[in-house]
Amino acid sequence: MSGQEVSNGGVLHVVATPIGNMADISLRALEVLREVDFIAAEDTRRTGRLLRHHGIHTPLISLHDHNEAQRTDAVLGRLEEGASVALVSDAGTPLLSDPGFPLVRACRQRGIRVVSVPGPSALMAALSVAGLPVDAFCFHGFPPRRAQARRERFASLADAPHTLVFYESSHRVLETLRDMADCFGPQRRVCLARELTKRHEEVLCLPVGELVQQLEAEPERCRGEFVLLVASADDPPAGRAPAPDAVLQVLLEELPLKQAVALAARITGAPRNRLYRRALELS
Repeated sequence: MSGQEVSNGGVLHVVATPIGNMADISLRALEVLREVDFIAAEDTRRTGRLLRHHGIHTPLISLHDHNEAQRTDAVLGRLEEGASVALVSDAGTPLLSDPGFPLVRACRQRGIRVVSVPGPSALMAALSVAGLPVDAFCFHGFPPRRAQARRERFASLADAPHTLVFYESSHRVLETLRDMADCFGPQRRVCLARELTKRHEEVLCLPVGELVQQLEAEPERCRGEFVLLVASADDPPAGRAPAPDAVLQVLLEELPLKQAVALAARITGAPRNRLYRRALELS
């Protein structure tokens, strides 16, 4: 076998798999998946389809969020006996908002060899096409599901001097973009990368306020899996309006709520009804 050989001394191979297009898998990854003793997969059905597509018949076990604690001990036992194991997620590179971290950390603690088999990553694919600076970026995984926690997270990142990267689901992408418009300002550039490498792949890079309007007008564009990339505070478009939250907080300290909302709408360009709801929360 060429490249990185599968060892008989107990090796965990962390294998990246396609995020959509079945052809996006390396020759090395296919070799490892064929020759390991078994594969620990986030979803055995999804990984099974990938294996069948490439004529691979290696045994599969599940390792996902709901069984990770107990299954990790079993995998560690096999590794300590000398087994070679491949860890894969549903799609892309394991551990990036996917299961596997406890297993990798435990292997490191026990002196079990861990080998990377790099390949597809939605994070890196989106960064490569967004047209935003990539000399410094920070990946924040999925934003909090609860609206208040999500807004607090975004508010804490409003002045970050680097590109921000988030994953988001179809169920919350529109609300997340609305919160970004409120916290970062409607003119902050955001790149929405949807269904990367798949049939309906789409990459939109616009002021976040315009992205919200597009998705509200075309709700079918809220379907799929998303990577959201936010321009840094140091890289704003010309004429960027102040962030609505910051304006509201200042105005609410000096003015009645309705007057503060009216002025904030004029200053930021954000919708008055949304500013009113946000003002009630801040009050």
